[in-house]
Amino acid sequence: MSHLDNSNLDNSNNDKEQPLVAHLIELRDRLLRALLAITVVFVGLFYFANDIYTFVATPLQKFLPDGATMIATEVASPFFTPFKMTLFASVLLAIPFLLYQFWAFIAPALYKNEKRIAIPLLISSVLLFYLGMTFAYYVVFPLVFGFFTSVAPEGVTVMTDMSHYLDFVIKLFFAFGFAFEIPVATVMLIWAGTVTPDSLAKKRPYVLVSCFVVGMLLTPPDVISQALLAVPMWLLFEVGVFMGRFISPRNGGNDDIDDPNENDHIDSEKANPSH
Repeated sequence: MSHLDNSNLDNSNNDKEQPLVAHLIELRDRLLRALLAITVVFVGLFYFANDIYTFVATPLQKFLPDGATMIATEVASPFFTPFKMTLFASVLLAIPFLLYQFWAFIAPALYKNEKRIAIPLLISSVLLFYLGMTFAYYVVFPLVFGFFTSVAPEGVTVMTDMSHYLDFVIKLFFAFGFAFEIPVATVMLIWAGTVTPDSLAKKRPYVLVSCFVVGMLLTPPDVISQALLAVPMWLLFEVGVFMGRFISPRNGGNDDIDDPNENDHIDSEKANPSH
């Protein structure tokens, strides 16, 4: 009997370990696909690395004084800075494919009502992130660099290091990209049941002040550029609250949940009608 019990215990452990191993293998495969996608995009863009960097540096270059140029203070900067910019661009362009791999990995574990809300959130998060970066490049960068170059002391020529410039703009890209995710974050909080649209609406004055504080921290110390970040953030918050009114909280949508144990429960009731 003990031998049979040990055999059954080993089989049970193997059944539990097998799904875990299968998930790890699938995760590895999807990570490799994601890296391959980034590599393919990077290889296609690397020939245009200098052109990509020139495009990103244009908002600053057009404000530089006559005769001033960007400089490289390190020996390897003329190669590695465009290389870094191209890698960054490759990741950005591959984001839809990366999110698809993420979605394909977690989708089997989601209920139907979760899938209905997750797909629009994933798509809108990508679009809003791109929109935030576009807003930063075409609206914020000209104001920021126009301000910085105009306040240089007399006798000081602005000649920005290309590597430091890239680090600065990448931070701004991420800052505005994530700032534009406010509607997604708002809808997710409402869907999770953490807050309600009405409770968020009551906190509107605090949110508005917080938007201007963030705008003050991420932009030059002038009212115009501060408002250019704070006002869109506030409007995006309002969009999130508005869309949240059409979202049912997660705990309230159990009717559409496909419970994987439901069928087993029904079968057990059929097998034991006396219960």
